[in-house]
Amino acid sequence: MKRINMKKALVVKIREFIRLIVLSYRHFIFNRLYRMNISSSARISFRTYLDKTHPKGIHIGDESYVASGAMILSHDFIKDIKTDTKIGGKCFIGANAIIMPGVIIGDSVIVGSGAVVTKDVPSGCVVAGNPARVIRDNIRTTKFGKMIN
Repeated sequence: MKRINMKKALVVKIREFIRLIVLSYRHFIFNRLYRMNISSSARISFRTYLDKTHPKGIHIGDESYVASGAMILSHDFIKDIKTDTKIGGKCFIGANAIIMPGVIIGDSVIVGSGAVVTKDVPSGCVVAGNPARVIRDNIRTTKFGKMIN
């Protein structure tokens, strides 16, 4: 029984190691090839959409996490705008959230799943809804946007 648990633990460690290698490769591609400004300590889920029409406009801060299905846009085809979209440090962007072009999200912000962020968000708050509204403020977060009680 103990031998089986050791094998499972080894498989988990190997899988996590491979995952970190792939994430590092993606980070290299985003920053070097596309010229995005993504912190090396930020984590971007595999199914996140980062706008490649104007990739230089994507800025993601230290220790932030962007969940699966989230979209971060830096251009508006209809208005013919290419602008910077910035996400601060220690933020969490929920699954399927949409960050519209030109939005600036402060530090320690949590964006709820499915939220559509159309305006700037001040630091230290939780936003949710469509359009996203502040539902809680004066929060603090740690690495990857985990809220401190």
